[in-house]
Amino acid sequence: MEYNKHLYAILYPSAALVGSQLSATDFAHHFITGSSKFFSGKLIFAEIDGGFRNPYFPIEESLAELTHHEDGRPKATKYISTYRVLEHLEFSAIKKLYISTPEGHTLELAEGAYDKHHEPGLIRVYAEISPISMMLLSDYNFAEFGKFITDPKNRVGAPAMFYTQIELEVDEFLKEIQANPLLPSPIPDLHPGILSKSLLELKHAPDKHTKGLSPASSLGKVSFRNIRHGFMFASQKGTKFFPMPELKTIEEKNFKFWKTM
Repeated sequence: MEYNKHLYAILYPSAALVGSQLSATDFAHHFITGSSKFFSGKLIFAEIDGGFRNPYFPIEESLAELTHHEDGRPKATKYISTYRVLEHLEFSAIKKLYISTPEGHTLELAEGAYDKHHEPGLIRVYAEISPISMMLLSDYNFAEFGKFITDPKNRVGAPAMFYTQIELEVDEFLKEIQANPLLPSPIPDLHPGILSKSLLELKHAPDKHTKGLSPASSLGKVSFRNIRHGFMFASQKGTKFFPMPELKTIEEKNFKFWKTM
């Protein structure tokens, strides 16, 4: 039996360009529950146009080796590259984005226009996902942040970045923690006192635009319900945005994902 050959860019929990004979949903299910390699958690990956080629990647050779098993089963993964993947991908080749719950339920996201209007000066929580994984605060809006973090002069950035914004009502949180210092943190694995102190520091430093929170994004423990806007690919050349659907829409179209997200 002949199977179609697909290109996928894994963005979380690791970074890799892989070939596969599985459809996107089957690929996600295999990665999370069917692989002989142990993994437990979320998965985020993108489908890459099958015609994409870049001299940096041995795509042609790898796809030639992508053949089914002797018993007829499709080949689930053929790793092509695990280093500097995102910066060598053309954003135009990114077709779809897929996010999967630890239970293996997958939601397909389509590219959308980024038409959000932002109030200047608001502090936001960003989770860098690939190739760097960090959690930080910034008063840059969602699009401005991508320009900042991929600036060649930025010593803690990268040529291309995949990231998201985590929902947080900053002023409400600061009021609540002032009234109750034992308030649980709204962000997993981050001490509420550190979050409060960092927010106040950025609020009172008009010339400072970013503040690191954690060397890990904590994305594995953040519910997909707390993703604000969606997911962004950014470089100095441009951006590609994949909006997160409304919860009601997800519930109606993909109940299993909604229930476990």
